[in-house]
Amino acid sequence: MVLKVFFPSCCSSADSGILIGRWISEQNSAVILAVVHFPFIPVQVKQYLGEVQRVTKVSISVLGSWSNSKQEKEESLSEFLEDLGTIFCHEPWIQISKEGDSKFWSCSTLQKHSKNPQEEEIILVYYDQRKVMLSHLHPPLDPAGQRAEDASRLSAIFDTVARSQVLFMTDRYDEGPVKLTHWQSEGVEASIIVELLKQASVPACMLLTLLLSLLSGICRSRVLKFWPLSFLWSKLSTCEQLGHRLQHLQVISSNKKAQNQNQLMRKANIFVSLLIDVALGILLMSWLYRKNRIGHLADTLIPVADHVAEELQDLLQWLMGAPAGLKMNRALDQVLGRFFLYHIHLWISYIHLLSPFIEMILWYVGLSACLGLTVALCILSDILALLTFHIYCFYVYGARLYCLKIYGLSSLWRLFRGKKWNVLRQRVDSCSYDLDQLFIGTLLFTILLFLLPTTALYYLVFTLLRLLVVIVQGLIHLLVDLIDSLPLYSLILRLCRSYRLAAGVKFRVLEQQDGKPLRLLMQINPLSYGGVVRTYRLPTYSCYPRDSWASLCKKLFLGELIYPWKHKGDKQN
Repeated sequence: MVLKVFFPSCCSSADSGILIGRWISEQNSAVILAVVHFPFIPVQVKQYLGEVQRVTKVSISVLGSWSNSKQEKEESLSEFLEDLGTIFCHEPWIQISKEGDSKFWSCSTLQKHSKNPQEEEIILVYYDQRKVMLSHLHPPLDPAGQRAEDASRLSAIFDTVARSQVLFMTDRYDEGPVKLTHWQSEGVEASIIVELLKQASVPACMLLTLLLSLLSGICRSRVLKFWPLSFLWSKLSTCEQLGHRLQHLQVISSNKKAQNQNQLMRKANIFVSLLIDVALGILLMSWLYRKNRIGHLADTLIPVADHVAEELQDLLQWLMGAPAGLKMNRALDQVLGRFFLYHIHLWISYIHLLSPFIEMILWYVGLSACLGLTVALCILSDILALLTFHIYCFYVYGARLYCLKIYGLSSLWRLFRGKKWNVLRQRVDSCSYDLDQLFIGTLLFTILLFLLPTTALYYLVFTLLRLLVVIVQGLIHLLVDLIDSLPLYSLILRLCRSYRLAAGVKFRVLEQQDGKPLRLLMQINPLSYGGVVRTYRLPTYSCYPRDSWASLCKKLFLGELIYPWKHKGDKQN
């Protein structure tokens, strides 16, 4: 049998005393948590350990003795430490001693109550108690049973130290009956500012929770479920982002305690993301209201809209002629061109009608940046959608007309082959047609076929314009999703204190000599940056459908509409 003793490196220079910790019989391991050094009364030690067990729910007991021969010169000390095993009655009784200035330690076990005592090979593993307590072990996602079993064993060590946090929270000026040595032996010095912030955070969270409950009640009211308001709420990305941030605020202000480490990290990530988002929004707002930049932006907006309208008019004039030398159907070409030119004329009139109010609208829109940079970006996306609404209308008209002709040609092509589409069974069946039906079908097929190039050209041009607008909006929402979902707190923690995000451990051999215990150093392997993002990424909503390239090309070929409106994404964490 191999006995593994996990010894905190902070106790290597402690005075002689007894070792307290947890015995894990399944792994034949002992996790040393602290050293109780002399003088002490055994009854008081047992009472103290009973109180710690009641609070932490961890079976902490006296596991053995610790002798620092550099500090203790008495010959009777070793005999006294052996006699302590009869008082505390633990099998096996671990004896660890430091041999003066030697770098090697001696470690042995006593089994007084065992009939057949066996010599055990002892492995002494040093670990950093502070890092192990503050870290959270994330076992690797490997389906192999052996690695999963090893990860569970290591998790037991980490869990023992983390749940024994009460043992380390000793006040600096507390002179109790039991004197311990651990990573926080000097005690915790309270800060008045921290205590005042803790006391002030309780009523602040209660007030914030009350306000958020009122806002959520208003959002769930029946008034917002009527058609105009419900339509705007579902189509405007600003409303979606505000609802998303409202959920984040409810999570942060909730008085429910986090059940595990993942929930705690999720709250911290949401808080840091919200804080940075608001800070960036305030910086943007201060930049906009400085040197009358909003006025310059309003003066630039109208000429840009006029220039876009003029370019569209020139494009339509080019399409109404002989674009790229193509022979178009003149009658249909003139009808479509004049129809779209009339829409552009209406759009220019609408823009010039709003021109006196543009600066005031932008001034009030700029104030929304105090809610966060993501809200300002969503408003920018909505403004872009409103300014390019005529392009969207052109795309819809062209797509509907093109889709009608495609489906008409496919239906008439089935007529030539003596087939028809069975609506009830959703399949193509054979069908016999008479001469009149074939004659009418031939005429309609010929007309639609010769009109298809003109319609397809208009559809192609306006689809490319619509895709350009969708790409710009997609880049904006990609930045919004990046700010919303990026676990900034976890990444900062990985950069500054990587041991807090543990993916596993590695062991380094310190000394090895015959007749002496093998001494290892346990070091924490942190999560990679990609693992941090995958583990702690915050849930977001997707603003654009995540279609594959094949599905997107199929939709474009058949003339199906590509809606930019968002749908709920995959919820994670």
